[in-house]
Amino acid sequence: MRIIGVPMDLGASRRGVDMGPSALRLAGLAGRLRALGITVHDDGNLVVPDRTLLADTLDARLAAIAASCGELAHATAAAMRRNEVPLVLGGDHSIAAGSVAGSAAALVERGERVGLLWLDAHADLHTPGTSTSGNVHGMPVAHLLGLGDPRLARLSPHGPAVRACDVAYVGLRDVDPAERAAIASLGILAFTMRDIDERGLRPVMDEAVAHVSRHTGGVHVSCDADWIDPAEAPGVGTPVRGGATWREAHLAMEIVHDAGVLCAMDLVEINPILDTRNATAELAAELVASAFGRHIL
Repeated sequence: MRIIGVPMDLGASRRGVDMGPSALRLAGLAGRLRALGITVHDDGNLVVPDRTLLADTLDARLAAIAASCGELAHATAAAMRRNEVPLVLGGDHSIAAGSVAGSAAALVERGERVGLLWLDAHADLHTPGTSTSGNVHGMPVAHLLGLGDPRLARLSPHGPAVRACDVAYVGLRDVDPAERAAIASLGILAFTMRDIDERGLRPVMDEAVAHVSRHTGGVHVSCDADWIDPAEAPGVGTPVRGGATWREAHLAMEIVHDAGVLCAMDLVEINPILDTRNATAELAAELVASAFGRHIL
């Protein structure tokens, strides 16, 4: 496994998620993984632009994020070429435009596609033209599909990093009208919290994992900590009530591990400024361990 930290907060309006990688390391993430017998290499953090030195414009933020995501894509692809699993620690969710592009590039070299399992309260399917906030962390899925700003939409050297038919959302509960229309027009498989309430997490996750692994060479799991209910995970960038419980979150990760398809993972949007005694990072570190094989018995 290769841990790559990306202390990025350029894609969000609220400050603090740049400290997420440090919070996860302080929660003993590497030690939890090594206890499972996993060889862990931690590359430290990529150097990202200082937000205070950038012009306060969307174009300046997009350019800086694209440069950092390009570097991240190279790092993620290089890890996969070494048969390592990249574990990317954010930072805001805009970094997934780079991490998933890197996974896609490595798999394309093997003649395969990447599947994308997006665990998030939000669809992150805006483009700069549809976003009312201008927050780039609400755009990575669109960029991975080849939409939006060309600097982020073309990070994969072989066209769009991901096909819409290889994407599945789980846990949506805050989706804007433009994103609803895009999900419908693109035919993306999407499960909301109502689906989980009505059907239960196990059948939803089973269907989502089967969908993203059906015609792909591996699944990149991109997990925003806000998909968990803020009662369990208060220290997140954009909390939304009504998310997954502590036990549902662990079950989701256990299902991912049992499927044996995980090729890369992001854990993003932890904001220690809003947290209590690093509780959200502690929970996130536990969830990563479950995704990589920690079990009760």
